[in-house]
Amino acid sequence: MKLDISKVVNGCRLGSIRHLGKNADQVLDVPGCILYTRCGAAPHLTQETLETIEKMPAVTQVTLSTLAEHQEVLEDYKAGAASFLGVPNSVLYCSLHDPASPFPTGFMTNKTVSVWGSGGRIEMTPSKFMALQAAVKPDWFQSMADGDTSGQHTSWKRVRKSVDRTLVFLDECLKLQKESPNLKNSQVFGVVEGADVLEERVRSAQETAKRPVAGFVLDGFQNHTMSKELQSKLISAIMAELPDDKPRLIQGIGRPDDVLDCVEAGVDLFESFFPYQVTERGCALSFNYSYQIDPETEVLIKNNIVNDEVAGESCTEVLEGQMTSFEMDLKDKRYCDDFSPLLHDCSCYCCRNHTRAYIHHLLITNELLSGVLLMIHNFHHYFGFFRSLRQALQDGHLDKLKQHLVGQRCLDPQKT
Repeated sequence: MKLDISKVVNGCRLGSIRHLGKNADQVLDVPGCILYTRCGAAPHLTQETLETIEKMPAVTQVTLSTLAEHQEVLEDYKAGAASFLGVPNSVLYCSLHDPASPFPTGFMTNKTVSVWGSGGRIEMTPSKFMALQAAVKPDWFQSMADGDTSGQHTSWKRVRKSVDRTLVFLDECLKLQKESPNLKNSQVFGVVEGADVLEERVRSAQETAKRPVAGFVLDGFQNHTMSKELQSKLISAIMAELPDDKPRLIQGIGRPDDVLDCVEAGVDLFESFFPYQVTERGCALSFNYSYQIDPETEVLIKNNIVNDEVAGESCTEVLEGQMTSFEMDLKDKRYCDDFSPLLHDCSCYCCRNHTRAYIHHLLITNELLSGVLLMIHNFHHYFGFFRSLRQALQDGHLDKLKQHLVGQRCLDPQKT
């Protein structure tokens, strides 16, 4: 793995991660996202359907929360999770938890972390954790970490303990990796903890950067328990302590406006769980991510007068687990006789072949096909957003793209 940064604009890093995969021939552009999966499969989609989506990310995310209960099967299989899942050429990144599924808190100890599969809680020591990684054989994996400090009212003492535990876990994982022949080609990403305590975030970043890790994972920003100002301050402080030649991945950030904020702070990689959450709400991503907009539309956006096709059709206040202003709710009865595509300028299979009325019918009748078609569209749209983001950075128009997205974020529902 080699990170090549071709351009830095006000902290935003444009480049690519090269030499990925078994043949070292895969490339992941940054800023970019990795493919979200559940138990190794994209939600609602078969592998054949997934491959019809344009320009898929080169890296696929799997989570120990979905694989831990299958450890014995993977150990007996011996060829690794990518081969077992039928995607032997995929580049796998293995994270600890599923970013789309909140996990119970209060189960951390000095020697173990817990993940939750379909059968309940699975407790892991560093040796069990690394044995599972040896069975999965990922290309990258997140080290064990104590991330159980992202809630409100966490004491300074508890936050400091989480940083200490995470560093101890990292040292043990790095030691066990050297001793495992099955992990000689795998890269370890160190985890930066520290909750909302600036001093501990800086200490965690400094100490993790001293270790021989391939990259960094920023944890603890996924529960939306801190203000945007504090989040930005913490991320900027972390970035100042990390080396420039290693990738930075942030967990639990998926909304387009939040992604832009993190890119401006220097984050390289994101998880693509947001399209799945939108699909589960029966919604379709509808935000306009083109920064090369016509003058008339630009005036409308500046004055918060935007029609359905430009800004998306629901402008509810953004709260965790609720609909955002970047999507349209296709369960709404207004779509029962709307025979237009989800988005007129979208080239995905769903928009080329089906209408809003048809998706509305599938959702109201609880047809499984609704999830398939929405997942195709939402993945396609989200990956297109990251391509537009990289192009905006290349062309020097990131401010224009950000202004455009912010104009779509908090509109008055009465005006749409």
